[in-house]
Order: sequence, then C-alpha cells, then structure tokens
Amino acid sequence: MDNTDIKNLINTFLKENKLENGLLDLEVKKVWFEVMENGIANYTKDINLKNKTLYIKLSSPALKQELSYGKEKLKNLINQKFEKEIINRIVLI
Repeated sequence: MDNTDIKNLINTFLKENKLENGLLDLEVKKVWFEVMENGIANYTKDINLKNKTLYIKLSSPALKQELSYGKEKLKNLINQKFEKEIINRIVLI
C-alpha cells in the first residue's frame, strides 16, 4: 500500500461515516489560531464552520469592529492555508 491508497482509504472512511465536516471544522479552528497567534486568539471564544461560512465569536467589541474591516483578507488568508476555497464569508459575533 502506498500513500495515495492510504489517503483514499481515509477519505472513504470519513465520507461513509459523515466525519468530513467535523474534521474540517477542527482544521479551520487550528488554522485560525495559527494565523491569529496570541494577540487575537486570546479574544476568540468560539469558531464554527457551517455551509462555508465561518462564525467567529470574540470577547472584545473593539476587536470585532477592527476585524470587520479585514474580513475579506482573513477569508483569503485561511483559504490559502487550505489551498482551496473552504470559506465564502466570515461572520463576527
């Protein structure tokens, strides 16, 4: 068995057990905390990905306002990490 066979086997398992969305949600959270580092990550309370929309709950209203101006840049940055379009829009809560 080579790497592509193992990758295909894992992808099949994830699809059959409907685990793809949960795994993707975890990966997006991981990327968010990597990209935002400690500054913004410390104010992040929750992150959820539903239907290509990333919902980000922040504890600071001022930070939420500041990030609202750069939502497109954040979306592109996260999509670049995945090398495909994972997120269509970002909603700050």
